Amino acid sequence: MIIKKICVLGGSGFVGRHVCAALAARGYRLVVPTRNAEQAKTLTTLPTVEPVNANIHDPEQLGQLLQGCDAVINLVGVLHEGRALASFSAAHVDLAKTLIEACRQQGVQRVLQMSALHVGLDAPSQYLRSKAQAEGLLRQSGLALTIFRPSVIFGEDDHFLNLFANMLKGLPVVIVPGGHARFQPVYVGDVARVIAEAVSRNDSVGCTYDLGGPTTYTLKGLVDLVAQTLGLAHKRWVFAADQTLTWLMAFMMEILPGQLMSLDNVRSMQKDSVIEGGGHLPFGFLAQSVEALLPTWLAQQNPRGRYARFRDRATR
Repeated sequence: MIIKKICVLGGSGFVGRHVCAALAARGYRLVVPTRNAEQAKTLTTLPTVEPVNANIHDPEQLGQLLQGCDAVINLVGVLHEGRALASFSAAHVDLAKTLIEACRQQGVQRVLQMSALHVGLDAPSQYLRSKAQAEGLLRQSGLALTIFRPSVIFGEDDHFLNLFANMLKGLPVVIVPGGHARFQPVYVGDVARVIAEAVSRNDSVGCTYDLGGPTTYTLKGLVDLVAQTLGLAHKRWVFAADQTLTWLMAFMMEILPGQLMSLDNVRSMQKDSVIEGGGHLPFGFLAQSVEALLPTWLAQQNPRGRYARFRDRATR
C-alpha cells in the first residue's frame, strides 16, 4: 500500500502537532483540518502540511477533506464533556461513523485510530466506553485499520505534567485527587514515531498497539517527581486524596471554569493505565522515560536552572 497524502484529524492538538512533524519529516503530504487557526499556526512551518479551516463533524466537509488522500489518522479525543460536539458520543462514536462513510465515498482504505489503554464496553467511565464503541465500529467497517492505545502522554507542551508544575509553583500544599491511580507515561515523541512508522507498514494493519513508557508511577509519584525536578521537593507538601475527597474535588472541579478534572476522569482512574508485562513500543523502538526527559524543560524553571540560563546569556 503506497501512502503519499494523509488527512490528520486532530492534527493541531498536543499529540497531533508531534505526529504531523514526524510525518512531514518522512515526506508525507498532510491535510490538517482545524477550527482554530491560531492553534494550527505551528503547523505552517512544516513544508508539506496544509492546514484547512473545516468542521470534521460535517459529513460533506469531511468527505472533501479526504479527496485525494491515501490514509487518514484520527487523533480526536475529549477528556471532558462540554459543548455538543465535545461530548464523548459526538467526538468518539459519531465521528467514527462519519469517518467510515467518508472513507467509503472517497475510496480511502487506510485508517489509523488513537484510542486509550483498557477501553471496553463495560469500562467504568463513559470516556473509555465511547472509545471502545469507536474501535468496534472501525473494526466492523472492513477498512485497513491500526489502533493505538497509549497510557497518559507527556511532553514539553502537555497539559498534564505542566499543570502540576504550575500548581507546585503557586501553592504550598498540593492535594492530588486520585493520587494512588497508576500510570505508565509515554513520551509524545515516541507516540508520534510509532504512528509515523505504522502508516505504510502492511504488517501493522489489523493490529492494536498498547503504548507505555518504561516506568509505572502513581499520580502522586509523578507530582513528587515534578516537585523534585523544580527543586521544590522540600518546600511543598504533596498529599494523595483518599477516595471520598477525590470524588468531592472532582465534583467541584467539574463545575468550575477550566474543568481540570471531572467525575468521569475519576471513574477512568479506577482502572490503572498500565500495560501488563511492562511498558513497550512496537517496531523495536525504545520508550523514553519521564525521569530522563522531564529535566530537559522543567529543570530550567527552578532557581538553579534560571541562574544557569542567565549565566549562559552573559557568556560566563
